[in-house]
Amino acid sequence: MNAAKSTAKRRLLLLRHAKSAWPADVADHDRPLAGRGEKAAPLMGRYLARERLTPDLVLVSSARRTQQTWELIAKKLPSSIAKQDTVDLYEASAAKIATVIKSIDPSVRTLMLIGHNPGFQDLADGLIGAGDPEACSGIRQKFPTAALAVIDFDADRWKQLKPKSGTLERFVTPRSLA
Repeated sequence: MNAAKSTAKRRLLLLRHAKSAWPADVADHDRPLAGRGEKAAPLMGRYLARERLTPDLVLVSSARRTQQTWELIAKKLPSSIAKQDTVDLYEASAAKIATVIKSIDPSVRTLMLIGHNPGFQDLADGLIGAGDPEACSGIRQKFPTAALAVIDFDADRWKQLKPKSGTLERFVTPRSLA
């Protein structure tokens, strides 16, 4: 797919954190990226840059693995992108993530979230009402680490988001780019 500029009024980029490690005696919140994740995050960053999928604002879960994912992706994107860390995305349900999204100022047209499953998969499935059937089915089956869902909405404000109101513009995984 080409052309990152959307005719939609709002664009949501959901990026699951890259693959994390499971070191002994480390709390879940503090788990770092694994080697595979350290390779996948820059790959996704290059993809975002190449496709000009540039968010106005990035909300990043407070977990270490999401922070590291953003740090590696951010190196490939303009430094002017606003970033906010939020504990509200850590272990969050789809409903809680939707509440976070609906609180975003309408001046933000393209919003990126970097967070976790199962919340991201459930949220994407709940928001998507149209799009490529194969990609939609793929999200329902699995939302892998470092995967990106681009969902467009015909809404003037984030608070207007409703179930099944989004169009899945694309679903990209590191494996699909390799």
